[in-house]
Amino acid sequence: MLPSSLTVSVVTYRPDSVLLERCLRKLALAIGAAREDGVVRSVAVALIDNSEDRDVAEGVIKLGKARFADSGINVTYLHGHANIGYGTAHNLVLHGTGADYQLVLNPDVELAAGSLANAIRWLDEHPEVGAAAPAVTGHDGKPLFLCKRYPAVFDLFLRGFAPGLVRALFRKRLARYELRDYIDPASDKPVLGVPVMSGACMLVKRRAIDTTGGFDPKFFLYFEDFDWSVRLNRITKTVWLPQFQVVHHGGAAARKGLKHVGWFARSAWRFYRKNGWRWV
Repeated sequence: MLPSSLTVSVVTYRPDSVLLERCLRKLALAIGAAREDGVVRSVAVALIDNSEDRDVAEGVIKLGKARFADSGINVTYLHGHANIGYGTAHNLVLHGTGADYQLVLNPDVELAAGSLANAIRWLDEHPEVGAAAPAVTGHDGKPLFLCKRYPAVFDLFLRGFAPGLVRALFRKRLARYELRDYIDPASDKPVLGVPVMSGACMLVKRRAIDTTGGFDPKFFLYFEDFDWSVRLNRITKTVWLPQFQVVHHGGAAARKGLKHVGWFARSAWRFYRKNGWRWV
């Protein structure tokens, strides 16, 4: 099988420079490993900054140039535009590249060295599968369950806003929502049919991108990945891939302030109106 081409998009908004540097360093190592394995032939990386701040954008560019200098990787820097939202920013490079694969990546995600090569190789061998979600751990090494079932409104309330005592009462329900009965982090067996994947890290094939159109630009922040997952599952198969390993440093909307709570609520409303309500 011929090596594949790959485009990587990383969208930033006032990023933590330490986490972004780690992200780019691990990304460069993962790309290097995929090249050495002969899995990819050409790679392009796009760093897209939504910060609306020239100094922030210059910091992102500086980190990118330092990390990818003399790497042979084509790096594009997009900045100076309005804060157009997470999915819309990724869409700037999702279309028109012609690359076989697109890696959608958060600036607070670290790829394991061999994970990219493993994921592309597995997807190359399974033409019926169009998108892969990684096995995710937190900074403490504990598994994170970022793949989900289609959410009920009650599930979102429990996870985002209910006090710990209430969440404890519904721990079995929340475990089921997080696919803990379906995905075993200790297993090395891929799991097909992931209802909802996290936009923090997704590897998607070109045909699946072109058929679905990528992220819906009507979602500014939150639920753009839920919505795309629903549409991807209509036209292809999705997979949780244990050989595709990442570390994610992130936080819930409720812990980021009222502005994020408002974005979360508006995006949830849009998601349910578009894809169907499920209350309980």
